[in-house]
Amino acid sequence: MVRRAISFILVLAFGTGAVLLGDNLLGFGRFADAVAIGLLIVFGLLGLLAGVIAVPRLIDGVVWAVAKGEQYLQRMPLADLLMGVFGLIVGLIIANLFGNILNALGWVGKTIWVGITVILGYFGLIIGVKKGEEFWGMLTARFSKERIQKENRNVGQVKLLDTSAIIDGRIADLCVSGFMEGTLLVPVFVLDELQHIADSSDILKRNRGRRGLDILNRMRKEAHVRVQVYDDVQELADIQEVDAKLVQLAKRLRGKIITTDFNLNKVAELQGVTVLNVNELANALKPIVLPGEEMVVQVVRDGKEAGQGVAYLDDGTMIVVDGGRKYIGQPVRAVVTSVLQTPAGRMIFARLKSLREETGEAKLDEVNAVG
Repeated sequence: MVRRAISFILVLAFGTGAVLLGDNLLGFGRFADAVAIGLLIVFGLLGLLAGVIAVPRLIDGVVWAVAKGEQYLQRMPLADLLMGVFGLIVGLIIANLFGNILNALGWVGKTIWVGITVILGYFGLIIGVKKGEEFWGMLTARFSKERIQKENRNVGQVKLLDTSAIIDGRIADLCVSGFMEGTLLVPVFVLDELQHIADSSDILKRNRGRRGLDILNRMRKEAHVRVQVYDDVQELADIQEVDAKLVQLAKRLRGKIITTDFNLNKVAELQGVTVLNVNELANALKPIVLPGEEMVVQVVRDGKEAGQGVAYLDDGTMIVVDGGRKYIGQPVRAVVTSVLQTPAGRMIFARLKSLREETGEAKLDEVNAVG
């Protein structure tokens, strides 16, 4: 019913418009009144005929355009819609400034002004929708950066997580224990590298990448520190290497890098960036062993030199036992002779405790018992 009413009104509008157009055209010539009326009737009938033919198609086109527009608006995020409206308003305001100037040119100026209004409104709408995400990103990044800097003034410097430290996993336990404070930043390019590793065709790399993603999720849920993805890295787009990006970002934020990568550690220190190496922390927390101390270890394999055996402490520290090769698979009592600290960890050198030393201790214990 509504469609029929609208169609009827539009057909009448076509007929009326044709009559008005014919009247204006007849004004250029001299016609008798009867002829003029007849021509106006012909114009009116032609307008009605054009309306009958064009109106259904016009209504169908409008309905199709409205449906498509509604579907597009439903899929469009609210932020893009708001930015599109904002861009349209800005475009119309700029076009209105041109209108004050073009009005002096008469109908030509008004025609140009209408065209400029349509063009600027369209461009404002499109630019608002297309660039709205970047605009919101700039705003959120700025506020996020200010918030992070404010937080870090209270709890310490910015700490950036490297891919190796995330995959290693010990940083998660360190955060849960409460020894780590503040906000840990995960740059978006580190997250992209983790995802790329997780999507690798190599099963070992894929497992490492998935482990890193699982550890990040665990840290965000269980840890006592805030883990936040940092995406204000547009200035680093020209740098290809992830490690180089991380070092430059740390320099820009005046932060520290948490890593287990030995090479990244050296490169960052050369550029004046402080590095928190999880391996160095683990080595520092290992129990101190001094020369002359005794320990009971189990020899698991032979060493590089003749007669040597290799054992391990519970924390993974390797012990080279001189003369322990023939005791592979057996527990032995060893005496520490020296401790070697290397960038990769700590190595302990020991020798088997001699029978004379054990006999001497036994005699000493016997004397103490008698006394």
